[in-house]
Amino acid sequence: MKKMKPTLLLQITVFYLLLFAGNSINAQGTMPEVLDTGTLEEQLDYLDERTRIYNNFRAIREDMFQKIKTNSLDSLDGSKFTISELEGQLREQVILVESLREELQNTNNQLDEAIKNRDRLSFLGIPMQKGLYNTIVWAVIAGLVFITAILFLSNKRLLTTARRNKNDLEELREEFEAYRKQTREQREQLVVKHHNELRKLKGK
Repeated sequence: MKKMKPTLLLQITVFYLLLFAGNSINAQGTMPEVLDTGTLEEQLDYLDERTRIYNNFRAIREDMFQKIKTNSLDSLDGSKFTISELEGQLREQVILVESLREELQNTNNQLDEAIKNRDRLSFLGIPMQKGLYNTIVWAVIAGLVFITAILFLSNKRLLTTARRNKNDLEELREEFEAYRKQTREQREQLVVKHHNELRKLKGK
């Protein structure tokens, strides 16, 4: 029988030590508080700092992986709800802006009509001098323009926030899917590698 190479024997020994340690932690450890109270970024940082890497494979407890998965999906649902609320607010603001535009147009029409009938000026059925009438009308127009400008800036900010949240949501979803796929592939590769090594050992 050929002697087993020291490097292979060392790798197998380290693998079983990591596997034993992981199983012990999985059986005896409790769920870290950060996975219940921390942000998603803090939870991923915790896994990155506390889990072991062996031959480019990361060993993660199954309950922690499922917890991260659940938290990620909850975060996605929360972001979707926030975006939906922002979109609803944006639609309401757009309707209000359109209403103010119509009111502004009506005021402009009234102003044009008043200019055509300078000798019979009135406001809300009350006769008044031309200067006072123009002052009131322009004050109304200035107020409507000011309100329209504020609403436009507010709508722009809400739209920017909604788009940024949507992009963040898509990026988070893609990162999670890539992470889950990578973890699954690494597990499968580790199992296959371990199985092949066992077969080689049995064949010697």
